[in-house]
Amino acid sequence: MFKPCEYTRKKLIDWIYCELELKLASLFSGGKDSTYAIYRARQEGHDIECLVSIFPKSEESHLLHYPNIAVTSLQAKSMQIPQIVAHTDTSDSQTELDELQNLLEKAKRNFGIDGIVHGGLFSNYQRIRFEKIGSNLDLKIISPLWHIDQKNYMRELLESKFKFIVTSVTSAGLDQIWLGREITLEDMEELVKLSVKHGFNLTFEGGEAETFVIDCPLFYSPIRILKANKIWDGYRGRFEITEAVLEK
Repeated sequence: MFKPCEYTRKKLIDWIYCELELKLASLFSGGKDSTYAIYRARQEGHDIECLVSIFPKSEESHLLHYPNIAVTSLQAKSMQIPQIVAHTDTSDSQTELDELQNLLEKAKRNFGIDGIVHGGLFSNYQRIRFEKIGSNLDLKIISPLWHIDQKNYMRELLESKFKFIVTSVTSAGLDQIWLGREITLEDMEELVKLSVKHGFNLTFEGGEAETFVIDCPLFYSPIRILKANKIWDGYRGRFEITEAVLEK
């Protein structure tokens, strides 16, 4: 009798969910992956009822994005999707998970969601914890980017008219010239070479870098950054957006 491996089982479950139209909450950080996961979920016929975002206190969070998370309110406004948020005053992962479960419980109560969509690609650390929350709340987990080919994904992003900038770098091979830089197809060739040379994840899911989407097909208006600060310590850095608006 055929017994699918864990990865095959998860793909089969995801395929079944893709055949259903679900009301979803999106775990939203404002980066390319969480935004593109919304795009994919909508293409599959799902409705995104709300965005769920937690503003972590620490940049060392293993679960949540740190730079520019507050500016996600502009992205939510541009997508015309309600956003529910919470702040954590600790870098403890369990506290963050508890807060996330509280927000999703609120989303289920107020928006009648059936499931959660997230933009994880390879992180079992995140996926296992999201699945546990889903199980606790009887919510399905949708992972449209799970184990997607990295090169194809990055090219697909850009060819789908997603515009995003780099907001943090923490890996060898990525220096301050990338901070605030909008990634283009030409940049992709350089990033592929650097990822091979320095051994970092091309999609940045290992924390090598973080991104912020400034325009995409989901947006009614692009985001224009008016003021920002670059912080660089010789090894890692951040691009902190201090003022931004939606273009008319």
